[in-house]
Amino acid sequence: MLPTFVVAVDTTALLLALPQLSADLGATGVQQLWISDGYGFLVAGLVITMGTLADRIGRRRLLIIGAAAFAVLSVVAAFATDPLLLIVARALLGVAGATLAPSTLALLTNMFRDERERGRAIAIWAACQFTGGALGPVLAGFLLQHLWWGSVFLAAVPAMALLVLAGPVLLPEFRSDRTGRLDPASVGLSLAAVLLTVYGVKQLSVEGARAVPAAALVVGTAVGTLFVRRQLRLETPLLDLRLLRNRLFTAVLVALVGAGIAMAGTGLLVTQYLQSVLDFSPVASAVLFAPMGLGVAAGTMAAPALARRMRRTTAIAGGMAGAALGSLLLVGVGGAGSLPLVMVGIAVLALGTGPLFALGTGLVVGAVPPEWTGSAASMSETGNYLGGSLGFALLGVVAAVVYRNRMDGTSDSLADAVAAGRHLPAGQGTELLHTAREAFTASLHVTAAVAAIIFTGLAVLVLTMRPAAPAALPDYEATRS
Repeated sequence: MLPTFVVAVDTTALLLALPQLSADLGATGVQQLWISDGYGFLVAGLVITMGTLADRIGRRRLLIIGAAAFAVLSVVAAFATDPLLLIVARALLGVAGATLAPSTLALLTNMFRDERERGRAIAIWAACQFTGGALGPVLAGFLLQHLWWGSVFLAAVPAMALLVLAGPVLLPEFRSDRTGRLDPASVGLSLAAVLLTVYGVKQLSVEGARAVPAAALVVGTAVGTLFVRRQLRLETPLLDLRLLRNRLFTAVLVALVGAGIAMAGTGLLVTQYLQSVLDFSPVASAVLFAPMGLGVAAGTMAAPALARRMRRTTAIAGGMAGAALGSLLLVGVGGAGSLPLVMVGIAVLALGTGPLFALGTGLVVGAVPPEWTGSAASMSETGNYLGGSLGFALLGVVAAVVYRNRMDGTSDSLADAVAAGRHLPAGQGTELLHTAREAFTASLHVTAAVAAIIFTGLAVLVLTMRPAAPAALPDYEATRS
């Protein structure tokens, strides 16, 4: 639980600390971008490699190595004296962070062989992940009120130190005796494909030139194609893509990506709505947005109980239908009573995704024998990262198009309208801000409606692909053959 929680906190906590540390270190706009995004890029790009590496050298060993590196690098980042050192420290933290999620998830399959116990353990694991993401900005806000920006990084050190000390005593070791050496070419291809793809979809949502991110997507797709072809030829591939012949396995991975798209896009608009339309401070907005992460945590914790009363696929599909309902509540946001509806909407949406992240992850790692669960876990985590990046890019673009159309092309974003309003006479500035806020609210409505459609489609997909027997998956060896 500790590394899962800490990595999630570290992913979101920096958002509030970025302005303060940028001012102290004199970071430029480009440097700020790499400080905030470098960590996530490296985690996303290396999680496939680290999941398979854990199967080969030992999951506990890789977990302890990663935790020790994470603690040391957190100290380096906390006391960084210039932007370049912080960028390097954050990138290396991403490398260390990539070792933790697949190792912890794979270890759970060794520690809990009983299916019901394993389901509860994975639910707790997922709850820690989303609770950490929700509480990251809140914790950062508290620390920044009393300490300097480096305290945000130091918060990870005690937990990682405890893991390094207690892990060798409390955790079992497991490594596969069926896997061969790590293929360097596959590692390079997977890293390049994921980094280029994630970079491309993130930068497409940023105003300005589109040529570079578009080219990154094209090259990333080409490299990804080479990676797939190589994996299908190797006797012991870095990532066994033949698992995708299992229809339910594939459906769950698609659902994880789709849910990530809907949640990230909706979350992006809601956080901006809280700050720019309802006029809450960043810290207050982080607190008001916490029901989204906490709702997912509650949904994951309730998932094992649901699985005892119905098929796991039925529970996942029912959750997706609930998430669609939460998205539709956001379509009604507007006017004086917006805040309660926003909070209820994101809570219901998040609660509905819980069964997918708990039971769906269990189905993915349960589809393979114990010696391959690190690889399966890495596929699950990669789906989450890609879904989040695609959500920011795709639904962010949809929201921007709706906003510009409502403003008749006179404003590209609500932030631009706020800045322009300061240079206008009071009456004109107030009118411009009112019109811009209405246009942004309309973009939130459209984004929420798209999210509802995505969740509904995922519910149908999971129900269509469910296995014939409850809680049963096709045989792994048959899938491989």
